[in-house]
Amino acid sequence: MAVVRGHRRRYREYRKNNFVCGLRFGSSAFFSALRLTFFGASSTLGTAVYMLPGEVSKYYAGPAVVISFLLAGIATSFAGLCYAEFGARVPKAGSAYVYSYVCVGEFIAFIIGWNLILEYIIGAASVVKALSEYLDSLLNKAISTHLEAAMPIDTPHLAKYPDIFAFSVIMAFSVALAFGVKESTKFNNFCTGVNLCVVLFVIISGSFKADTKNWRIPAEEVPKSEHKDFGTGGFAPYGLAGIIKGAAVCFYGFIGFDCVATAGEEARRPQKTIPFAVVASLLVVFLAYCGVSSVLTLMVPYYMQDEKAPFPFVYDQLGWPWAKYAVSVGAICALCSSLLGAVFPLPRIIYAMSSDGLLFRFMGQVSERFQTPLIGTMIAGLFTGTLAMIFRLEQLIHMMSIGTLLAYSMVASCVLLLRYEYSQPAHRVQEPLNFSYRAAIRQLINADRHPLPTKLSSMTVSVLVTLYGVWCFVMMSSINQYGDAILEGHVGAVAMLAVGTVLVVVTLIAISRQPVSDKKLAFSVPLVPWLPGISILINVYLMLNLDYMTWLRFAVWIAAGLLIYFTYGAWHSSERKRKNDSVPMADLHNDSQTALLNNGLTHALG
Repeated sequence: MAVVRGHRRRYREYRKNNFVCGLRFGSSAFFSALRLTFFGASSTLGTAVYMLPGEVSKYYAGPAVVISFLLAGIATSFAGLCYAEFGARVPKAGSAYVYSYVCVGEFIAFIIGWNLILEYIIGAASVVKALSEYLDSLLNKAISTHLEAAMPIDTPHLAKYPDIFAFSVIMAFSVALAFGVKESTKFNNFCTGVNLCVVLFVIISGSFKADTKNWRIPAEEVPKSEHKDFGTGGFAPYGLAGIIKGAAVCFYGFIGFDCVATAGEEARRPQKTIPFAVVASLLVVFLAYCGVSSVLTLMVPYYMQDEKAPFPFVYDQLGWPWAKYAVSVGAICALCSSLLGAVFPLPRIIYAMSSDGLLFRFMGQVSERFQTPLIGTMIAGLFTGTLAMIFRLEQLIHMMSIGTLLAYSMVASCVLLLRYEYSQPAHRVQEPLNFSYRAAIRQLINADRHPLPTKLSSMTVSVLVTLYGVWCFVMMSSINQYGDAILEGHVGAVAMLAVGTVLVVVTLIAISRQPVSDKKLAFSVPLVPWLPGISILINVYLMLNLDYMTWLRFAVWIAAGLLIYFTYGAWHSSERKRKNDSVPMADLHNDSQTALLNNGLTHALG
């Protein structure tokens, strides 16, 4: 409870003078359902609408890119509902890091916070990389040609040349943020409006040049290449496996919706507004992706797409050079807006984790002159710029997808744990844990019909949720590795899938039999444990479809985080100090420094 009181005190300081996502906490019921839906859609619909349809249709799904976006949207909506409940338990300003710190403890909070840093850093790197490649395409490859000739990088796992332009742009944004330069909300609104208008222009103009033959290309007309197999033609040239792999990449296009789920305290009737806004905003974004990717693949065959700047290329092919400049204006506006949105959350998460002692405290030290965490912001900017400089765009997108998928899986798991959590009544003596194998087996089906969670039932759910994650990997790995054999009816592959499926279903049934906490929430995920379980299952499968180099890079990132935690964070955390000194968590935070930081971020956010 001391942890909760501490975060509540920090929140009261936030509420005085803070902005979250450019919106002031001036009213406890700021968001109507329509306003929250628009906010979610504008935060989500960014650069991906101009980039992903070309890459996914050419290399993964063909015209079936529409289905890939649909699957990614469904997976994201499940995660969004889980995120909404997670935020409803601590309906305050902040990120999943704050929620997890209050609800499930320090270590899980560190993992989620470390993944959020990855998401923001890779998000900013991918956006600035996309901006660089888009401008390079408009300049007829002038930037890339010059840099590749002057400074080539001869390795298959990095970019072909160091992108000095991308590095310079991200450092300029970081310096501006570190020194407290204001961001205009009017500029953001202008960029969003231009973005939506350009999306509509693409859909309407592209429909005049649509040809359904491009969705029915015969296999013999598909070009053959030694370097790339373009599939078998038709609507789904790469088959079901290609659609699923495309969905894993398309997931990047839906990142950003989670700002809706964090508006529990600002929304009017959050029990209805949040789920409606999550689903409605994702539906709007999906319709935009669906319309854009449909007209793109109907105008030009999927194997002819330009994966870096598909729309300027298509309009050049159609003889509409003027249209590509109109689209480019929208794309650049979306890229700039997305870059601001990706860079600006970084100081907050760095400050929050540093002030809690989980990251090096000097990274969260607030400059009295500029009122921002100067050192942490510049270090994050330097790291972001380096990633944008040496990696390819698709590598950055895949890295962002795997980090976000893991974070969403952890949020869904936390929802399961907290829904069945045992809470010790304040007026009762602490209940002992009466464990025996017989009692544990009876608890699997709740044979004693406990109306409320007990220590044993809560521990049972923890074990079942852990096992469920393992079974998900078993089941999804069998589909990922032996999908063709399963479709052909091979006994071994089918048996492995059947075993994994049975374990997954039985585990969810056992979880559903456990007594549920009677804690009242502003919003609760429906169909627990099935909906969070399905969310985890989908996220696991999408992660398994990412290439091994993405997993390797992610493993390096997680290993670095764990090294920091076990060598520094675990020994310097405010929670550890509170336990040792028996001091309330709130007293360990420098409220004046918090207010100073928030003043600086308020000015920076306009």
